[in-house]
Amino acid sequence: MTDVTSAKSARRPHHWRHDLIELAALFTAVVVADTIAKTVVKGAEGPYMLVFSAIALIATAAFHTWWARRHSHAPPTGDPGGSGTHPLPPAASGTAPDGEPAAAPAETVLWRMRTTVRDTPGSLAALCTTLAREGVDILTLQTHPLADGTVDEFLLRAPAALQANRLGREIAAAGGSGTWIERADAHDLVDTPTRLLGLATRTALDAAELPLALRQLLGRCTIHSLPAVSLTGRPTGETAPVEGVLEDTVMRLRDPNGGVITIERPYLPFTPSEFARARALVELDARLGPRIPRSQDVLTLPEGNEITVRRADQRDVAAARAMHDRCSTRTLGLRYHGPVGDADRYLNHLLSPRYGRTLAVQTTSGRLVALGHLLWDGDETEVALMVEDDWQRRGIGSELLGRLVAMAVEAGCESVYAVTQSSNTGMVAAMRALNLPLDYQIEEGTLVITARLGAARAQNRRRPGTYQQAEH
Repeated sequence: MTDVTSAKSARRPHHWRHDLIELAALFTAVVVADTIAKTVVKGAEGPYMLVFSAIALIATAAFHTWWARRHSHAPPTGDPGGSGTHPLPPAASGTAPDGEPAAAPAETVLWRMRTTVRDTPGSLAALCTTLAREGVDILTLQTHPLADGTVDEFLLRAPAALQANRLGREIAAAGGSGTWIERADAHDLVDTPTRLLGLATRTALDAAELPLALRQLLGRCTIHSLPAVSLTGRPTGETAPVEGVLEDTVMRLRDPNGGVITIERPYLPFTPSEFARARALVELDARLGPRIPRSQDVLTLPEGNEITVRRADQRDVAAARAMHDRCSTRTLGLRYHGPVGDADRYLNHLLSPRYGRTLAVQTTSGRLVALGHLLWDGDETEVALMVEDDWQRRGIGSELLGRLVAMAVEAGCESVYAVTQSSNTGMVAAMRALNLPLDYQIEEGTLVITARLGAARAQNRRRPGTYQQAEH
């Protein structure tokens, strides 16, 4: 609505009765003035008539003033249809009712809350009333229809003093069940359609992004990719129907590469809506086929040789096997911790984007001389390196490890670990060069070094849930 339209609609109705009364008063005054003038000119009582006329005019003026104030066209003070200027409330004007400056806004935090309510009129209104009473602002709301109710998922801005336990009790009293509350951050402010499009874009650009996209879509969950064929070439028996399977807290989806993608979230059942979204991402991955970003960096080693660092996938299996043939038994043993003769069997698995990301280092002649792997291992992330003997101790391992850790930080990983032998001084030195807190575990000559990413991943971190009311 325009300002002109608003002004017209705010004007009070015009009353012609007031104009007729004022016109009649004007004619009466003219007649009286004419009579008085003739009397003053022709009679001896003129002065008395002038006095009486003055008194009459004063009385008429007083009456007219009273009448105008009572029946004026202008609205009284504070009428919303008046001049359009209204006094600001104390909060808007920056002052309290007693004239003191208003208090600063209270500190707030973001919460993500999910609860199940009956599919009846007024159930959502009861939740909203409870949240309003606690001073909680609803930023976003998603509904997940179920057969016997509705799962409502909220993003809330709440006073910092409001505890999750108290909010959970109030929601339960308002009819919510199976309530889950966890801290959120600014990244959750993105609306659901935008977030889904972003995850689809990431998946379309890089096949290795699918497990990460599923984890960001579904929250804290554990994802396992189980191949259809084992490393020894035998069928594993792992399969799933094309449409997938949803069983409460477990999803099973057919992996486009063969096998099954299993997603588990024990603390919160999946909804049919979440299952449909996850299946759509997997179908997108299947339709697009193998793909990785083809960007590459050219680096110069201290002795002057140039190397290229790029992403690798299963199309590099032949080059990786050739590198294996040039590596010593000791180098292969430090990398795979098992029979050296089985090393080639691991390559197809390690280079699959389904299980993580791989960086390859090649020379100017195109020969592959090093591989670095960032492997998704359920809730954990493993880093592994192998550098050809003739190219060791030139800083290639440290360069690969730093890039892999940066990828882990970008993916929101809590930590990364490396499994090696205690005699592998090169790997130990590379982990220490990260300048991150390290944990060491040694068992029967096997060394596990865990780097806690800490502040490097702070902005991508999601705090663990602090309140759960589960139904059994």
